[in-house]
Amino acid sequence: MLNRIEINPNIHFNKPCIKGTRIPVHNILELVRDNISFSEIINNYYPDLTIDDIQACIQYAINIIEIEDIQVAV
Repeated sequence: MLNRIEINPNIHFNKPCIKGTRIPVHNILELVRDNISFSEIINNYYPDLTIDDIQACIQYAINIIEIEDIQVAV
């Protein structure tokens, strides 16, 4: 699924995007955060996307959080 996400230094300053597009992952995540349905994202915002593309964005974010080493100051 993550083969749908790419980082290209020539597109959006190395920000992760949906492969083959200029659509940043964070744009999709913001729409999901705002409780916009997958079908609405596709129909009203990004008609070239698929549900798998949106799910790949979510999985990408999960993977980033999983590898993050968070230090808590006490």
